[in-house]
Amino acid sequence: MYMAQPSYAPLANYPIPIVGPQFCAPYPVDLSIMRRVWTLSIGNFVVSDVNGNLVFKVKGSLVSLHDHRVLLDSFGNPLVTLRRQILSAHNRWQVFRGESSDLKDLLFTAKTSSVIQLKTTLNVFLAHNTREEVCDFKVKGSWTDRSCVIYAGESSNVVAQMHMNDLTFKSVFTGKDKFTVTVYPHVDHAFIVALIVILDEIAEEK
Repeated sequence: MYMAQPSYAPLANYPIPIVGPQFCAPYPVDLSIMRRVWTLSIGNFVVSDVNGNLVFKVKGSLVSLHDHRVLLDSFGNPLVTLRRQILSAHNRWQVFRGESSDLKDLLFTAKTSSVIQLKTTLNVFLAHNTREEVCDFKVKGSWTDRSCVIYAGESSNVVAQMHMNDLTFKSVFTGKDKFTVTVYPHVDHAFIVALIVILDEIAEEK
């Protein structure tokens, strides 16, 4: 499993609030993500901090056919809605503030870098980057290995990375897939969780 070496500059000097400044911390944030494997509901994620406190959860439904997810805060308030564009050559997702689908509330777009991929690479474009010539963030990794690294644009600056926890008999028996995400200083961790949900949806489609 590949783990990138931390490279904070130039990100450490200012926050990158994409969903909201309240999700940007001046220190690295470790999040524990639990995905229920054996469940009839789709997109069943629970995200906790290192102390086990609920931070986020993801709402989905069987009837949405993997094209609609909502990221909620710990109180159940909708933060962002993730919508897959059905008619797109690339696997393309748009993320809107709250439960909106209006382009004025668009926060960012994520799409696969090519139609056919052995390992997933996502290019992420913030809403103001309408020309999409150079991505604002890039995700590289393997969802099967639960290992990925998120970079700032085309640079080598890492903003977050994910790795799978060791499997135990209990985790397999209960159908709970657990992994950890480290979000680097001043990076919006709600944004990072939204990207991981998109990765999961792309893997499910494969």
